[in-house]
Amino acid sequence: MAQDMLIVDTDERGVATVTMNRPDKHNAFNAALVADLAEAFGHLARNPFVRVVVLAGAGQSFSAGADLSWMQEMANYSLEANLGDAGRLADMLHALDTMPQPTVAKVNGAAYGGAVGLIGACDIAVAADDAVFGITEVRLGLIPSVISPYVLRAIGPRQARRLALTGERFAAAEAQRIGLVHEVTKKKALDGTVAKLGEILLAGAPGAQAEIKMLFRDLWDLDRTGDAARADTAGRIARRRTTDEARQGMAAFFEKRKPDWGEG
Repeated sequence: MAQDMLIVDTDERGVATVTMNRPDKHNAFNAALVADLAEAFGHLARNPFVRVVVLAGAGQSFSAGADLSWMQEMANYSLEANLGDAGRLADMLHALDTMPQPTVAKVNGAAYGGAVGLIGACDIAVAADDAVFGITEVRLGLIPSVISPYVLRAIGPRQARRLALTGERFAAAEAQRIGLVHEVTKKKALDGTVAKLGEILLAGAPGAQAEIKMLFRDLWDLDRTGDAARADTAGRIARRRTTDEARQGMAAFFEKRKPDWGEG
Protein backbone atom coordinates (compact mmCIF):
# COMPACT_ATOMS: atom_id res chain seq x y z
CA MET A 1 0.00 0.00 0.00
CA ALA A 2 1.41 3.39 -1.01
CA GLN A 3 2.28 5.82 1.73
CA ASP A 4 -0.01 8.86 1.97
CA MET A 5 1.80 11.92 0.64
CA LEU A 6 -0.18 14.14 2.98
CA ILE A 7 -1.37 13.57 6.55
CA VAL A 8 -4.08 15.77 8.02
CA ASP A 9 -4.77 15.53 11.74
CA THR A 10 -7.20 17.75 13.66
CA ASP A 11 -7.13 17.74 17.46
CA GLU A 12 -9.97 18.32 19.89
CA ARG A 13 -9.24 22.05 20.00
CA GLY A 14 -9.69 22.51 16.27
CA VAL A 15 -5.98 22.81 15.45
CA ALA A 16 -5.37 20.99 12.16
CA THR A 17 -1.85 19.89 11.25
CA VAL A 18 -1.18 19.30 7.56
CA THR A 19 2.04 17.29 7.17
CA MET A 20 3.77 16.81 3.84
CA ASN A 21 4.80 13.18 3.99
CA ARG A 22 7.52 12.43 1.44
CA PRO A 23 10.50 12.37 3.80
CA ASP A 24 12.59 10.26 1.40
CA LYS A 25 12.18 13.08 -1.18
CA HIS A 26 12.57 15.85 1.42
CA ASN A 27 8.84 16.55 0.99
CA ALA A 28 9.38 17.90 -2.51
CA PHE A 29 6.02 18.42 -4.16
CA ASN A 30 4.95 16.75 -7.37
CA ALA A 31 1.59 16.92 -9.14
CA ALA A 32 -0.03 14.51 -6.68
CA LEU A 33 1.14 16.35 -3.57
CA VAL A 34 0.10 19.72 -5.03
CA ALA A 35 -3.37 18.30 -5.67
CA ASP A 36 -3.54 16.80 -2.17
CA LEU A 37 -2.50 20.09 -0.57
CA ALA A 38 -5.06 22.08 -2.56
CA GLU A 39 -7.80 19.64 -1.61
CA ALA A 40 -6.82 19.67 2.06
CA PHE A 41 -6.70 23.47 2.23
CA GLY A 42 -10.13 23.64 0.60
CA HIS A 43 -11.73 21.14 2.98
CA LEU A 44 -10.19 22.75 6.07
CA ALA A 45 -11.20 26.24 4.95
CA ARG A 46 -14.84 25.11 4.81
CA ASN A 47 -14.77 23.30 8.17
CA PRO A 48 -16.14 25.58 10.93
CA PHE A 49 -14.61 23.37 13.63
CA VAL A 50 -11.08 24.07 12.41
CA ARG A 51 -9.63 27.16 14.09
CA VAL A 52 -5.91 27.01 13.26
CA VAL A 53 -3.98 25.25 10.47
CA VAL A 54 -0.32 24.22 10.93
CA LEU A 55 1.72 23.26 7.85
CA ALA A 56 4.65 20.91 8.54
CA GLY A 57 7.04 18.50 6.86
CA ALA A 58 7.83 14.92 7.87
CA GLY A 59 11.41 13.85 8.50
CA GLN A 60 14.40 16.15 8.45
CA SER A 61 13.18 18.72 5.92
CA PHE A 62 10.24 21.09 5.68
CA SER A 63 10.23 20.85 1.89
CA ALA A 64 12.76 20.91 -0.94
CA GLY A 65 10.22 22.69 -3.14
CA ALA A 66 9.29 21.21 -6.49
CA ASP A 67 10.39 17.64 -7.18
CA LEU A 68 13.12 18.03 -9.79
CA SER A 69 12.32 14.73 -11.50
CA TRP A 70 8.79 16.01 -11.99
CA MET A 71 10.07 19.36 -13.25
CA GLN A 72 12.48 17.66 -15.63
CA GLU A 73 9.62 15.58 -17.01
CA MET A 74 7.43 18.66 -17.43
CA ALA A 75 10.20 20.42 -19.38
CA ASN A 76 9.61 17.95 -22.19
CA TYR A 77 5.85 18.49 -22.20
CA SER A 78 3.95 21.03 -24.28
CA LEU A 79 3.51 24.62 -23.20
CA GLU A 80 -0.19 23.90 -22.69
CA ALA A 81 0.57 21.04 -20.30
CA ASN A 82 3.06 23.22 -18.43
CA LEU A 83 0.53 26.03 -18.16
CA GLY A 84 -1.99 23.67 -16.58
CA ASP A 85 0.58 22.28 -14.18
CA ALA A 86 1.89 25.68 -13.12
CA GLY A 87 -1.66 26.97 -12.76
CA ARG A 88 -2.49 24.19 -10.32
CA LEU A 89 0.55 25.09 -8.20
CA ALA A 90 -0.48 28.76 -8.24
CA ASP A 91 -4.04 27.82 -7.24
CA MET A 92 -2.76 25.67 -4.36
CA LEU A 93 -0.72 28.56 -2.95
CA HIS A 94 -3.71 30.86 -3.37
CA ALA A 95 -5.90 28.37 -1.49
CA LEU A 96 -3.43 28.39 1.41
CA ASP A 97 -3.13 32.17 1.36
CA THR A 98 -6.90 32.76 1.42
CA MET A 99 -7.86 30.29 4.15
CA PRO A 100 -10.07 32.05 6.75
CA GLN A 101 -8.22 30.41 9.64
CA PRO A 102 -4.81 31.55 10.91
CA THR A 103 -2.08 29.45 9.30
CA VAL A 104 1.31 28.59 10.78
CA ALA A 105 4.34 27.24 8.90
CA LYS A 106 6.30 24.93 11.19
CA VAL A 107 9.72 24.88 9.52
CA ASN A 108 11.64 21.96 10.98
CA GLY A 109 14.43 21.85 8.38
CA ALA A 110 15.47 22.81 4.87
CA ALA A 111 13.03 24.93 2.84
CA TYR A 112 13.99 25.60 -0.76
CA GLY A 113 12.34 27.03 -3.85
CA GLY A 114 8.60 26.57 -3.77
CA ALA A 115 8.73 25.82 -0.05
CA VAL A 116 9.63 29.47 0.53
CA GLY A 117 6.35 30.28 -1.23
CA LEU A 118 4.47 28.00 1.16
CA ILE A 119 6.04 29.81 4.11
CA GLY A 120 5.22 33.21 2.63
CA ALA A 121 1.61 32.19 2.04
CA CYS A 122 1.17 31.30 5.74
CA ASP A 123 0.24 33.99 8.26
CA ILE A 124 2.93 33.06 10.75
CA ALA A 125 6.17 31.09 10.40
CA VAL A 126 8.26 29.48 13.14
CA ALA A 127 11.57 27.83 12.30
CA ALA A 128 14.06 25.56 14.00
CA ASP A 129 17.40 27.27 14.49
CA ASP A 130 19.15 24.83 12.15
CA ALA A 131 16.68 25.31 9.28
CA VAL A 132 18.16 26.47 5.97
CA PHE A 133 16.36 28.43 3.27
CA GLY A 134 16.93 29.27 -0.37
CA ILE A 135 15.14 30.71 -3.39
CA THR A 136 17.21 28.41 -5.55
CA GLU A 137 15.40 28.27 -8.91
CA VAL A 138 18.02 30.36 -10.74
CA ARG A 139 20.63 27.64 -10.17
CA LEU A 140 18.49 25.38 -12.37
CA GLY A 141 17.78 27.95 -15.06
CA LEU A 142 14.28 28.51 -13.64
CA ILE A 143 12.50 31.47 -12.03
CA PRO A 144 10.54 31.68 -8.73
CA SER A 145 7.45 32.76 -10.60
CA VAL A 146 4.31 31.44 -8.89
CA ILE A 147 5.78 31.94 -5.41
CA SER A 148 6.83 35.53 -6.12
CA PRO A 149 3.68 37.30 -4.83
CA TYR A 150 4.03 35.61 -1.44
CA VAL A 151 7.80 36.04 -1.23
CA LEU A 152 7.56 39.74 -2.13
CA ARG A 153 4.87 40.28 0.49
CA ALA A 154 6.93 38.51 3.16
CA ILE A 155 10.37 40.02 2.61
CA GLY A 156 9.93 42.90 0.15
CA PRO A 157 11.35 43.36 -3.34
CA ARG A 158 14.88 44.36 -2.34
CA GLN A 159 15.62 41.23 -0.32
CA ALA A 160 13.73 39.06 -2.81
CA ARG A 161 15.81 40.33 -5.73
CA ARG A 162 19.10 39.48 -4.09
CA LEU A 163 18.07 36.03 -2.89
CA ALA A 164 16.37 35.07 -6.16
CA LEU A 165 19.26 36.34 -8.31
CA THR A 166 21.97 34.60 -6.30
CA GLY A 167 20.08 31.44 -5.30
CA GLU A 168 22.18 31.48 -2.13
CA ARG A 169 21.18 29.55 0.94
CA PHE A 170 20.59 31.40 4.19
CA ALA A 171 20.15 30.47 7.83
CA ALA A 172 17.12 30.72 10.09
CA ALA A 173 18.48 33.83 11.82
CA GLU A 174 18.69 35.61 8.46
CA ALA A 175 15.22 34.40 7.53
CA GLN A 176 13.94 35.99 10.72
CA ARG A 177 15.87 39.22 10.12
CA ILE A 178 14.35 39.75 6.68
CA GLY A 179 10.83 38.78 7.79
CA LEU A 180 10.38 35.38 6.18
CA VAL A 181 9.91 33.78 9.61
CA HIS A 182 8.66 35.39 12.79
CA GLU A 183 10.35 33.26 15.40
CA VAL A 184 13.36 30.96 15.59
CA THR A 185 13.64 28.33 18.30
CA LYS A 186 15.76 25.34 19.25
CA LYS A 187 14.69 22.29 17.25
CA LYS A 188 13.68 20.36 20.36
CA ALA A 189 11.46 23.27 21.39
CA LEU A 190 9.75 23.68 17.99
CA ASP A 191 6.71 21.54 18.81
CA GLY A 192 6.12 23.36 22.08
CA THR A 193 6.54 26.78 20.49
CA VAL A 194 3.99 26.01 17.77
CA ALA A 195 1.58 24.49 20.33
CA LYS A 196 1.81 27.64 22.47
CA LEU A 197 1.20 29.79 19.40
CA GLY A 198 -1.87 27.70 18.66
CA GLU A 199 -3.23 28.43 22.13
CA ILE A 200 -2.67 32.15 21.60
CA LEU A 201 -4.50 32.04 18.27
CA LEU A 202 -7.40 30.08 19.76
CA ALA A 203 -7.99 32.98 22.15
CA GLY A 204 -8.95 35.20 19.23
CA ALA A 205 -12.43 35.43 17.73
CA PRO A 206 -12.55 33.26 14.59
CA GLY A 207 -14.82 35.61 12.66
CA ALA A 208 -12.59 38.56 13.45
CA GLN A 209 -9.49 36.61 12.45
CA ALA A 210 -11.03 35.75 9.08
CA GLU A 211 -11.94 39.40 8.50
CA ILE A 212 -8.46 40.59 9.56
CA LYS A 213 -6.93 38.31 6.96
CA MET A 214 -9.32 39.57 4.29
CA LEU A 215 -8.72 43.19 5.31
CA PHE A 216 -4.95 42.93 5.04
CA ARG A 217 -5.16 41.11 1.71
CA ASP A 218 -7.43 43.83 0.34
CA LEU A 219 -5.13 46.60 1.57
CA TRP A 220 -2.08 44.86 0.08
CA ASP A 221 -3.94 44.78 -3.26
CA LEU A 222 -5.61 41.56 -4.31
CA ASP A 223 -4.38 41.96 -7.90
CA ARG A 224 -0.95 40.85 -6.74
CA THR A 225 -2.27 37.41 -5.83
CA GLY A 226 -5.55 37.44 -7.79
CA ASP A 227 -6.59 35.66 -10.95
CA ALA A 228 -4.57 37.84 -13.32
CA ALA A 229 -1.40 37.55 -11.25
CA ARG A 230 -1.74 33.77 -10.94
CA ALA A 231 -2.26 33.40 -14.68
CA ASP A 232 0.72 35.64 -15.42
CA THR A 233 3.13 33.91 -13.02
CA ALA A 234 2.00 30.45 -14.13
CA GLY A 235 2.62 31.44 -17.73
CA ARG A 236 6.09 32.71 -16.99
CA ILE A 237 7.28 29.53 -15.27
CA ALA A 238 5.57 27.31 -17.86
CA ARG A 239 7.49 29.04 -20.65
CA ARG A 240 10.74 29.04 -18.68
CA ARG A 241 10.56 25.28 -17.97
CA THR A 242 10.64 24.49 -21.68
CA THR A 243 13.74 26.58 -22.47
CA ASP A 244 17.10 25.04 -23.34
CA GLU A 245 18.62 26.84 -20.36
CA ALA A 246 16.21 25.23 -17.90
CA ARG A 247 16.65 21.80 -19.44
CA GLN A 248 20.42 22.21 -19.20
CA GLY A 249 20.23 23.40 -15.60
CA MET A 250 18.19 20.42 -14.46
CA ALA A 251 20.32 17.98 -16.45
CA ALA A 252 23.44 19.44 -14.83
CA PHE A 253 21.91 18.98 -11.39
CA PHE A 254 21.15 15.31 -11.96
CA GLU A 255 24.55 14.72 -13.55
CA LYS A 256 26.22 16.48 -10.59
CA ARG A 257 28.09 18.95 -12.77
CA LYS A 258 28.10 22.69 -13.30
CA PRO A 259 25.82 24.00 -16.04
CA ASP A 260 27.54 25.64 -19.00
CA TRP A 261 26.65 29.15 -17.89
CA GLY A 262 28.85 28.58 -14.81
CA GLU A 263 31.92 27.69 -16.86
CA GLY A 264 34.76 30.14 -17.22
